[in-house]
Amino acid sequence: MLWSLLLVPLMVGGYVWLQKRKRKDVVAFSAVSWILQNMDTPSPWRRHVPPALLAIALALLLLASARPMARVTLPADYMTLIMAMDVSRSMLAEDVDPSRIKAAQKAAKEFLQELPPNVRVGIVSFAGNAQVVQHVTNQREELVAAIDRFQLQRGTATGSGLLLALATLRPEAKIDLEATLYSPNPYGYSDPSANNGGSGGAKSLDAKPTVKERPPEPPGSYKGGAIVLLSDGRRTTGPDPLMAAKKAADLGVRVYTVGFGTPNGFIPGYEGYSFYTQVDEESLKAVAKTTEADYFKAGSAEDLKKVYQHLSTQFTLEKRDTEITSILAGIALILILLAIALSGLWFKLGPQSSKNAFQ
Repeated sequence: MLWSLLLVPLMVGGYVWLQKRKRKDVVAFSAVSWILQNMDTPSPWRRHVPPALLAIALALLLLASARPMARVTLPADYMTLIMAMDVSRSMLAEDVDPSRIKAAQKAAKEFLQELPPNVRVGIVSFAGNAQVVQHVTNQREELVAAIDRFQLQRGTATGSGLLLALATLRPEAKIDLEATLYSPNPYGYSDPSANNGGSGGAKSLDAKPTVKERPPEPPGSYKGGAIVLLSDGRRTTGPDPLMAAKKAADLGVRVYTVGFGTPNGFIPGYEGYSFYTQVDEESLKAVAKTTEADYFKAGSAEDLKKVYQHLSTQFTLEKRDTEITSILAGIALILILLAIALSGLWFKLGPQSSKNAFQ
């Protein structure tokens, strides 16, 4: 259909040819000067404006017939958001006033209040293991109460938190959490004892049937929701977060990661020990990149608040590839109506105007 745009220069050429042809026409009239003095002649450029508007309108209609697409920002009509929050004891560090955990809780609660009503939220916490502290809901009071119930624990199982958040967001994917989170061999590495005739080679009677693998989806293609993962430390247990990120990417889910804290995070005298904590930025960046999302660094409570404010706009508005045929057709209609209106305003050719011109 785009080839039809060649009609526009042909039409313009025909218009120019007609204008030159009119100039060759000669009319013999003895009182032409008297007529011109008693007629309101429009400006020379005015007679070209309506045809120009019609030519542009025709070009837009021909372009619209090709059904063009454009990436536009539109209000999001979904989504389900899963917040995966690090509740390891490194969140007690006081490099963020009053402490990392208090600042994170406050910022998360403000973030929830700013989300539009059509966004449902679930909350997963992770430390040595991961758990769902609030199932998906649109009740903001329940979500705030769940954040207030956070209990700090030893360990940082970032991969576990991400996998549980993914299973909560997309239950239809049937992720085997028991095998990946609690098995001593979570990714199926070969067992040397399987070939020595020992008990390791025997097939377990209660082994689960193999689940058929889902075909991978394009990264970032899932439009029904996303995951926001906040962590302040390095993984110490559980599956590799990059393996979990690959699983999220295969399901088309974006994982926005937030690194919270400063390089000088310090916990003084906790249970007789004092130790430093540091964000594993490289892993968090890799998780976000794998899932075609973004990584954010927050070194203070105010930084974290700004990150969440930015994320709230991400989930309120989304960019989509949208057909803009109706937009182009609407603009063309406006130009056509404008051309008609200008013609009627500038070139009044009714009986009354003709009579006045020759009186």
